[in-house]
Amino acid sequence: MTDEHLAVQASRRPGAPGWWRDAIGVATWLSMLIVLALWVEDGQARQFGSATAALTSLGRLTGLVAADLLLIQVLLMARIPIVERAYGQDELARRHRLVGFWSVNLMVVHVVLITLGYIGVDSGNVFVEFWDLVVNYPGMLIALAGTVLLIMVAATSIRKARRKLRYESWHLLHLYAYLGVGLALPHQLWSGQDFLSHGVATVYWWSLWIAATGAILIWRIGFPVYRTFRHDLRVTDVVRESPDTVSVWMRGRHLDRLPVVAGQFFSWRFLSGPGWSRAHPYSLSAAPTRDRLRITVKDLGDQSRELAHLRPGTRVAIEGPYGRLHSGARTRPQVTLVASGIGITPVRALLEDLPARPDDITLIYRAREESDLVFRTEIESLAATRGIRVFYVLGRRRPDRHSWVPSVAGDVSDAEALLQLVPGIADQDVYVCGADAWMDAVRAAALEAGVPARRIHEERFRW
Repeated sequence: MTDEHLAVQASRRPGAPGWWRDAIGVATWLSMLIVLALWVEDGQARQFGSATAALTSLGRLTGLVAADLLLIQVLLMARIPIVERAYGQDELARRHRLVGFWSVNLMVVHVVLITLGYIGVDSGNVFVEFWDLVVNYPGMLIALAGTVLLIMVAATSIRKARRKLRYESWHLLHLYAYLGVGLALPHQLWSGQDFLSHGVATVYWWSLWIAATGAILIWRIGFPVYRTFRHDLRVTDVVRESPDTVSVWMRGRHLDRLPVVAGQFFSWRFLSGPGWSRAHPYSLSAAPTRDRLRITVKDLGDQSRELAHLRPGTRVAIEGPYGRLHSGARTRPQVTLVASGIGITPVRALLEDLPARPDDITLIYRAREESDLVFRTEIESLAATRGIRVFYVLGRRRPDRHSWVPSVAGDVSDAEALLQLVPGIADQDVYVCGADAWMDAVRAAALEAGVPARRIHEERFRW
């Protein structure tokens, strides 16, 4: 690592105290307890004298919890730095999906219970009562439109449905979630009894709305726009690394003030033509310097194929940096980096950035064949100058079991393979990046080899 890299990295390595994660989790559960307490304070827990009153009261409770979860969901993916550093984008995406499904399900239950409760009160027909609620109650028509949008987003977020969609299509549909929240919830602020019953409830709900809206305006819009214009990134070179992999070099202003380190990623928009509005997450493949950044992308279809045709001078919009796969996560002097496929990109940057003595760092690079090894020349140069131990694990995957090692490994277990390459791995940090299923196999092997879960660091680009 050059002196320039050391100077730049030392002042901006991100970190997150361990208690942040617990505090955020406690705050989430506390918000739902507050909602329940406000519901009880309003007397709704005593409204069980009849079936219709019980249905209506429970309908209000499910609606309140659904609204609370929807706004928490927005906050989870608002790219708030303290939240992102505590969890990492892959874990945030998982929690965002879990909270999203629960909020939409509860919203549907809310609609059903409220409708059934009002039918009991008015002794009407279910369809007539539903129509009356939608047409004659303030804000209900737009609330219905918002609910439909949220159901559509939830349906397309189911794993089987996602696999049938291109990333760009899914990303465009997912943006409708913001519109859905914006349409589905305001009717509760306008006419909801539990929102307007007393001052504490009003203050709580308006505060949560303002926090969610402010987080989106600041972290999803304001900071990306500010950083894009301040740093003025532009493409300088596009380098073919292999038949299906290219590196894009960019130059910008004041990059020493951009709080990014090796191993992290941005969401990138290359302002070169159609499709520029859709951002794609790509990791840095070299340690950032004062004026240059590099990403390396494999042709997986969608926008990635178009990057090979970028012209020098193309402007670049950025959102980030994100990710916890960086040296700030390190807890032990010795480190093992395990990469497969295009997962080598953040690992290559880490090889340049991680402070270490000779033999402190081990790289295990899994590929199908030698021609698939990206950055081999750079890796071997870094290995020679920094004393990094490098193992190339080549060959086709095993057909008989889910494994991170190739079939040429014979009957050796996944954990035994790790221990043969790195006998002291149980006392090291392990960084892992690659395809999801392969990472699962590496993680399981590392755990079996004695590595504590807290010392396994990984980044998954979930969508």
